[in-house]
Amino acid sequence: APPDRTLRSPTLTVTTRARGTFQVTLAPQPADGYTDGQTLGRLTIDKQFHGDLDATSRGQMLTGISGVKGSAGYVAIERVSGTLAGRRGTFVLQHLGTMTRGAPELLVRVVPDSATDELVGLGGTMTIDASGGRHAYTFDFTLPAAP
Repeated sequence: APPDRTLRSPTLTVTTRARGTFQVTLAPQPADGYTDGQTLGRLTIDKQFHGDLDATSRGQMLTGISGVKGSAGYVAIERVSGTLAGRRGTFVLQHLGTMTRGAPELLVRVVPDSATDELVGLGGTMTIDASGGRHAYTFDFTLPAAP
C-alpha cells in the first residue's frame, strides 16, 4: 500500500506517513558499573527496515540505568541508508528515550540537514512499537518535491 498522505495548513506542508517493520541487532560494548546500582552502557545498533522505508542503519546508543526498577534513559544516533518514497539517500535519526518506573517515552527525529542525495530536505519524526516481540515504525516526514 502507498504511504498515507496528509495536508497541514497554514503552511501547506505535505506530510507523508510511512509504515513498516524492522529487525534490530544491539551489541553491548563494555559498560561502566557503579557501586550505587547505576549503570552506564554503550551499544552498537544495526537495523534492517522493511515497508515504505527500505533501508539499513548503523548507529550507537548510550544508556543510563538507575537503581530503581524500570527507570532508565538512552540516547542514540543512527545513519539510515536506503529508499524512502522511491527516493534514495541517507539521513540521520536522533533518539531520546526515557523510562520512568516502566512508563516509556520516546522521541525519534531526523537530524536537520542530515539527508543526502534524493532525500535532501527530509524532516520528520518516527514512532516505534516494540510490542508483541516485533518492531514496527510509523514515520511522519516531509520531503521537498523531486526536481
